[in-house]
Amino acid sequence: MAFNSSGNSLQKSAPIVFNLLIINGIAFALQNFLPQFNITEWGALHYYKSDLFKPHQLITNMFLHGSFGHILFNMLGLWMFGSILERFWGSKKFLIFYLICGLAAGVFIELTIPFSAGQYAKLPELAASHVPAAEIIKAYEQEYSCIGASGAIMGIMAAFAYLFPNTQMYVWFIPIAIKAKYVIPVYILYDLFGGLNPSAGDNIGHFAHLGGALVGFLLVFYWNKTNRKTFY
Repeated sequence: MAFNSSGNSLQKSAPIVFNLLIINGIAFALQNFLPQFNITEWGALHYYKSDLFKPHQLITNMFLHGSFGHILFNMLGLWMFGSILERFWGSKKFLIFYLICGLAAGVFIELTIPFSAGQYAKLPELAASHVPAAEIIKAYEQEYSCIGASGAIMGIMAAFAYLFPNTQMYVWFIPIAIKAKYVIPVYILYDLFGGLNPSAGDNIGHFAHLGGALVGFLLVFYWNKTNRKTFY
């Protein structure tokens, strides 16, 4: 399938991607210029057993970001890969795919927080503090929070690698083009390693990435198997 968008702006050719970019940008501005409303704390995803958890956080967390670099790389991925998928699938199907991957990332986080808390309590830095592991785990589960569109973006990237595996890509500091079917699995393996082997100061939501990528791959695999352009 050709993706000839000559003469079309992003708003016309991929309106969902365009609007997601705007929404994320506005949310980031509100986070930084209206701190009195503490939008980040209100919208960040907390553990469902925490006093800070609210159901809306499963949605709102994917529109908030922690830094300029965080939103920049996520929105770059959304534009690069999402605009192609939206043109390929159509806007409705792409939006549903994006939201499902984002929700899956949040659910995956909820399911893996107990494991992450246990691994966190085993870090040498904390073991040396002589604080009981049970207290560390309890505090981790109570205070944990997660924000970012990364889970949904990883779902998009997984779908892209499945649908367009031989697309040539350039990766930072590597002067040769590498096919998408090789590049994107490396990102997934990195998140798998990071999730299973946490380190002090690592604030990346590895399991959110893995949840989004897994569900994104399964969803596009099912759609491709049934050969349906739409499912709504």
